[in-house]
Amino acid sequence: MNTLFWFRRDLRLFANEALIAALKNGAKNAIFFITEKQWQRHGCAPIQLDLIKRRIAYLQKQLAQYGVTLHVINAPLYSDCQQALIDFCHSNNIEHIIANSEYELNEVNRDRAILKACDGANMTFTLYEGDLIAPVGSVKNQSGEMFKVFTPFKRAWLKQYHHHYFSLSVWPLTEQPCELVNEFDYKTDESSQKWPVEDDALATVVDNFIAEKLADYDDKRDIPSVKGTSGLSPYLALGIISTKQLLINIQQRFPDILTTSKSKTFSWVNELIWREFYRHLIAAYPKLSRYENFNEKYNGIVWRESSSDFAAWCEGKTGYPLVDAAMRQLLQTGWMHNRLRMVVASFLTKHLLIDWREGERFFMKHLIDGDYPSNNGGWQWAASTGCDAQPYFRIFNPITQSERFDPNGEFIRKYLPELAHVPNKQIHFPHTYLTLRGENEKVYWPAIVDHKAARERALAAFKV
Repeated sequence: MNTLFWFRRDLRLFANEALIAALKNGAKNAIFFITEKQWQRHGCAPIQLDLIKRRIAYLQKQLAQYGVTLHVINAPLYSDCQQALIDFCHSNNIEHIIANSEYELNEVNRDRAILKACDGANMTFTLYEGDLIAPVGSVKNQSGEMFKVFTPFKRAWLKQYHHHYFSLSVWPLTEQPCELVNEFDYKTDESSQKWPVEDDALATVVDNFIAEKLADYDDKRDIPSVKGTSGLSPYLALGIISTKQLLINIQQRFPDILTTSKSKTFSWVNELIWREFYRHLIAAYPKLSRYENFNEKYNGIVWRESSSDFAAWCEGKTGYPLVDAAMRQLLQTGWMHNRLRMVVASFLTKHLLIDWREGERFFMKHLIDGDYPSNNGGWQWAASTGCDAQPYFRIFNPITQSERFDPNGEFIRKYLPELAHVPNKQIHFPHTYLTLRGENEKVYWPAIVDHKAARERALAAFKV
């Protein structure tokens, strides 16, 4: 049976069961769609599209060594993919299409339409669960329903994992070079160069993290001035690296890592399980793909509409140095430290009482690791409209967060050079003006909102 593999957010060669199945079925062609208008509707960040562009070019060259041609085809919307796919299959005598599942509502509807079209065209369309360790719908509570709280989901997930072993498969290289057919011609901002896309480089990044950083991850992950996180989030978002492969590699070095969730080395694995949790939620609750609150109890919240406050938050001009430095990091690099994502999300939704959807969309438009399930889940967690909602405890104080996680102001000074000479003890606070070195130098960093007043306003709003 003549087989085609369809690349999506699974841009990897190894630990990709669907791709391996296609190759075993004799696939000589693969396809990737440039869905420009759909990406615009989804608010995809230009820096992430640049990373996709570079990775696709790399995959084309690598696949050629396997005797496989990767075709890059324009299909502006998901609805255009259907006809483009059918036409391609007819032109190349394709009878079987293999791909990995995606779980957001638009993607699910796209695949349903394509499955129906394939049935009418005497073709088969097979989907694999390539983005998850535990397949969607496999982790359920005693009532057979999806968990709505993370901790019991984690316990059930771990129990299930202990009963499964996921082996990694590779296939031998062939010496059949193929001509590259298309170039990825969608315009990007070409700013993702600091993130390598070659497998050898990524293998080194993964190995270094596991060998040198994982044991200290729990101690350093919340300190934005050090490189204590894995740096793998852009690759997980695009499926360039497999979560299954990561977990197996970690277990090879730390065989007992899953025996207790209280160990320090487990902290990063816990983040992988959060990622799984949000994907299971997106699949179980399509309303999340429509920007609806997970917890309907808070549908009555009256969010403020303030274009000036929102602009100040976006531009890093709130007057709270840690918040502003974090937003500057996002604007300058396309990435933000995880602890700071929680701080700035809490500030927008609680201090400014601006709808979490505004922040969620802004993040997607700028993050190189933009990932809808995790981004949506994280924003609703911070806004207390999602799972594990705690509106009365999840109001981060940006000053105490700054004092705790950036005590010497190293991160703040890196992204706010205006505050370079402010003393450590004062750098965490807003300042109407601060006199330095006598009267000749003054620093202005006024706050757009008072913390105490904002907190009381948020608590009142959430009493609905």
